[in-house]
Amino acid sequence: MKKNIMLVPVDFSEISMNALHHAAQLAKHFDNDLVLLSILEEDFLSNIFSFSKNDTKESLAKEALTSRLKEIAARTKAEFGIDCKIDVRSGKIYKTIIAAAEEHGCDCVIMGTHGASGVERVIGSNASRTISYSTTPVIVVKTDKNPNAYRNIVFPLDLSLESKQKMKWAIHLGKAYNSTIHVLTYSVSDEFLNNKLMANLRQIQNMFDENGVKHDETILDSGSDFARKTLEFAELKMADLIMIMTQQESDKSIREYIIETYAQQIVNDSGNVPVFCVNPHYEMFKSEFII
Repeated sequence: MKKNIMLVPVDFSEISMNALHHAAQLAKHFDNDLVLLSILEEDFLSNIFSFSKNDTKESLAKEALTSRLKEIAARTKAEFGIDCKIDVRSGKIYKTIIAAAEEHGCDCVIMGTHGASGVERVIGSNASRTISYSTTPVIVVKTDKNPNAYRNIVFPLDLSLESKQKMKWAIHLGKAYNSTIHVLTYSVSDEFLNNKLMANLRQIQNMFDENGVKHDETILDSGSDFARKTLEFAELKMADLIMIMTQQESDKSIREYIIETYAQQIVNDSGNVPVFCVNPHYEMFKSEFII
């Protein structure tokens, strides 16, 4: 059986090491392997090489990164008993992360982000671009929180077809951690749309029941700020994970900008709660992430 693989971008900052620790605990729980990726950013290379390409200097820089990654991989192996491949590349950070995940056949990317403060929003950062364009799920981690406590998972549900695409992952995690999935949705004033939303909710309830996954449901009034209410709800439920979609495929006019709204606010303001980001650009999900 091929082992499942998770990709962890490592820039040796505290945030990225938090993400690595989070990923290592997940990998141990599911007997997965990790790929540790370090990237020499193109702009950085231009600056240190005086705006000229220098293969020798780039090679030396990659050797230094490789040496540091080997040390981290060895410590991770000793602490968690999991295998870590290492990969050092140069290029645009978010493009390189996505390409590496595809080439290694990774089932998810686990990366750190500082979130947001003041005008420093996630939009425009490497984290947001990776979230927006990755063809595999991205788990965004801010602190060194123990992921083996995925006991309470918040599952926002809206009217979009894409919103239900999180089901496979929610069922997998729910089974693996004996989690309770807290479904959060809202009523709408239009009777037809509200009936459709409630039908979606019943379908999801049935799927959780069929798979033996614990769940409960909360329905908000229409007109609520759904992102803010989601975050308040996650705090109330002492959530260990929030699962969101990052784009709405059906509305191509806002595809590039959806991370600025609901998804951006969730990623920015989720506090210490990891956020599981699913991009609906896939045609189908990979089935081997957990089981």
